[in-house]
Amino acid sequence: MHSPTENKDDEVKDEFYNELENVFDKLSRYHMKIVLDDFNAKLEREDIFRPTIDKYSLHNESNDNGVRLISF
Repeated sequence: MHSPTENKDDEVKDEFYNELENVFDKLSRYHMKIVLDDFNAKLEREDIFRPTIDKYSLHNESNDNGVRLISF
């Protein structure tokens, strides 16, 4: 399973994140889950993202995939 690129339709992105959530829901909640992928995500150094990425980011603006990843 590969994350969709930024130019894909919202429907394709929604389907990907729904499938990812379904996989997570099937796993034991008592075990650590690590997902490796770049998710084609960009996150800006905005205060709202600090709890997740701290104050460090390579990007000057966020994209839709970045916001979806943080929301996941």
